[in-house]
Formats: sequence, C-alpha cells, structure tokens
Amino acid sequence: MKQVHLYTDGACSGNPGPGGWGAILRFGAHEKELCGGAAQTTNNRMELTGVIEGLNALKEPCTVELYSDSTYVVDSVGKGWVYSWRAKNWVKGGKPVPNADLWQRLLPLLEKHKVELHWIRGHTGHPENERCDKMAVACAKKYAQQK
Repeated sequence: MKQVHLYTDGACSGNPGPGGWGAILRFGAHEKELCGGAAQTTNNRMELTGVIEGLNALKEPCTVELYSDSTYVVDSVGKGWVYSWRAKNWVKGGKPVPNADLWQRLLPLLEKHKVELHWIRGHTGHPENERCDKMAVACAKKYAQQK
C-alpha cells in the first residue's frame, strides 16, 4: 500500500455560519491541495469534511498518516466513540449524534484505508496546518461574500 500524508483543517465564521475546509495530500514528492466550503455550516462539519474529502481523493487503498488539529475528529475515531455511535444507531444520550451524516460517510473510508491519526496543535506554526487553515478561511470567506 502507498504511504500518504494527509493534513486537514476546517474553519467557520460564526459557528454556524459560512465555513471552509482545506486538505493537503502528500505522496513522496507529489502534493495535492483540496478545499471547499458551505454557506451555512459549523466548524466540526468542516473539520470532518476536510478529512472525508482528503481520503475520498485517494484512488486506491493507502496507508494514511492523518494530521488534524481537531480533537473532535481525532478523539471520536481514535477513542472509538464513532463506532459506539454507529452500534447505537447514531444515538448518544437519547439524542441524535451531531453530524451523523458525515460520520457515516467517513467510516467506509476509514475501512478502505489504513489510517493513523495524529493530533497537532493548531495555529502554532505547523507549516501544513497553517496552509490548510489559510485554504479553509479563504473558502469560508467566499461563502460569506455570497450572502
């Protein structure tokens, strides 16, 4: 399996409000940047979407080193919470799990690829995290201007 590094970040102006996500895929000397957004969203949705879109861009199963500053994403997967939510039909504490639609899109990608999650502190000068943040913020601004 190919070894890929995936860096992601999400941003939201308001929360909810206009948001964006950014992702960098790196395989050897090859690099691809992806970004997008939504007019009315949340930061957690953008963090999840960045991971989903990054993994979805891979054309074959890969070993992926995933770097994110989102404890929401890293802990939910790394601590197994998302698998518990799925087992309980996307209910947590008697209420629907937030962003269940995105978690349901992410789980098959986590099964397709061998993903190792790494939490990194955001806004501390990590070059790829800073680039992803800039892409996410730029996409969020595009959606804010469309209002």
